Amino acid sequence: MSYEMSLKAMIEHQIVARGVRDPRVLEALSRVPRHLFVPPSLRSQAYEDYPLSIGYGQTISQPYIVALMTEALDVQKDHKVLEIGTGSGYQAAILSLLASMVFTIERIEPLWKQAKENLKDYPHVVCLLGDGYQGWRDEAPFDRILLTAAPPHLPRSLLEQVKIGGKIVAPVGVGYQRLIRYTRTGEKHWQEEYLCDVIFVPMVPSPEYTKDSR
Repeated sequence: MSYEMSLKAMIEHQIVARGVRDPRVLEALSRVPRHLFVPPSLRSQAYEDYPLSIGYGQTISQPYIVALMTEALDVQKDHKVLEIGTGSGYQAAILSLLASMVFTIERIEPLWKQAKENLKDYPHVVCLLGDGYQGWRDEAPFDRILLTAAPPHLPRSLLEQVKIGGKIVAPVGVGYQRLIRYTRTGEKHWQEEYLCDVIFVPMVPSPEYTKDSR
């Protein structure tokens, strides 16, 4: 089966069949060739229904989870989005087709370099080598924030970097995690909505990186 046919089957059987129906999300997924965001040795598995290793103890998430989180984030075309955990850049590429601008942070330098190469054809993405726990204060506030790694608790620094009315979608916890959508309803008020149980790699602070590595 060709990559094009595999992508179409992925969307139909793994994503739409499980209830993700936002047409803008489905369109974005259809425009991003997932096989270009995984190691060459794994490209034959790029459209299968499971996460894949991208090296350094990190993964590219299962296609359904990418779609579910993207739909839950409810990104609009005028939104400014922060992503924590660039990985190979696949999620950032999808977000860039939905938002006006995506700022994405990766703590592992070789992955950051590879992601920048993978995202060279996606002009609305800026990649930072840095500590996701600190967010990106110079560009805050954001309309939306998405985490692709799991902190034990959502960092206060990220809660403070989203606009009132904005949303954060994040896996939270140790081991098995809960996928939560946070909506900022006031200066110090948040609404939390449980979405499902997930397993993500842990979110690790990286204090050695600074905002100079762009």
